[in-house]
Amino acid sequence: MATVYFYIKIYNMSKNTTSNLHSQNIIACVWDFDKTLIPGYMQAPIFDYFNIDSSTFWKEVNQLPEVYKKRGITVSKDTVYLNHLLNYVKNGALKGLSNAKLKELGQGLEFYSGLPHFFKELQDLVKTNFEYAKHGITLEHYIISTGLAAMIRGSVIAQYVDGIYGCEFVENPLGPGFSLQKDFDLEHDAEISQIGVMVDNTIKTRFIFEINKGSNKNPEIDVNSKMRDEDRRIPIRNMIYIADGPSDVPVFSVVKNHGGKTFAVYDPDNEEEFAQNDALLQSGRIHAYGPANYSAGSASSMWIKMHVDKISQRIVKERLQTLEERLSKPPIHLQSKEKKEEEKAEKFDYQQADLI
Repeated sequence: MATVYFYIKIYNMSKNTTSNLHSQNIIACVWDFDKTLIPGYMQAPIFDYFNIDSSTFWKEVNQLPEVYKKRGITVSKDTVYLNHLLNYVKNGALKGLSNAKLKELGQGLEFYSGLPHFFKELQDLVKTNFEYAKHGITLEHYIISTGLAAMIRGSVIAQYVDGIYGCEFVENPLGPGFSLQKDFDLEHDAEISQIGVMVDNTIKTRFIFEINKGSNKNPEIDVNSKMRDEDRRIPIRNMIYIADGPSDVPVFSVVKNHGGKTFAVYDPDNEEEFAQNDALLQSGRIHAYGPANYSAGSASSMWIKMHVDKISQRIVKERLQTLEERLSKPPIHLQSKEKKEEEKAEKFDYQQADLI
């Protein structure tokens, strides 16, 4: 009966019967995208499809901040490419580029070795472990990228991902006075024309806290609302953030400073990226780094799996401690004073008999 009672209590804890908002038995692997999950940049299929010289596009993008600065205008280096992409659409070079087309082009993205299978392997690591499953531990994947969310949604890895944060475009935006109109004009052919969501390397930290607080699952939870640590859906100490380098320093810092794990990857054929990651390690920004190879037996896959396992073990330990603290001792039958004296006398007689 004691064993049954124990399992019932564990089950109830996993179902969040405590006064806390969440059980905090979820692990989150949070991934950058470009040069972390895929070699290079995701926009390459766009340029290939429309026969555009990608090197010219990126050369112009890199020049734009300085050009605009001379005009007295400050632009974000991380996201100025979005407006330049829209200019290509407006001027006809990318005529007809829509969100549906972006999603379609995302199907052609090629991933680093081991992906997307490695995402499922990590989920199965906790799902198939009896001890972890008993405590309701699960693993979720999130992608936070300065790239295009529509392309990520179209890629083969999307089916393994619980949330995608990236730049979004608006098609056929509503014009001035639209709220006063009873009828709207028929929509023209879909074509991206405005930025809906802009993600840069600093804004990425906001999404970490959305995942942390559970705003992504419950819209009623504002990411800026004050929330007790014990009420947050996924504690940052339950997170592993994987990205490719220096541009991800803001997120590396937030995750590492709040007890999560940080891991940087590099192109195995690029010595400069290797040196950058080593500099991040030496400066205390990350816990470790390895090649962007997630196949079985690779150093990066082994490190990530090891820490998913360690986080799972820590969650089990914490939940058992909580269980012990919250369980009161069961009532016992109290003996009368005469009964206690009788048992004491019998014990004394046995001791005397042993001495004879």
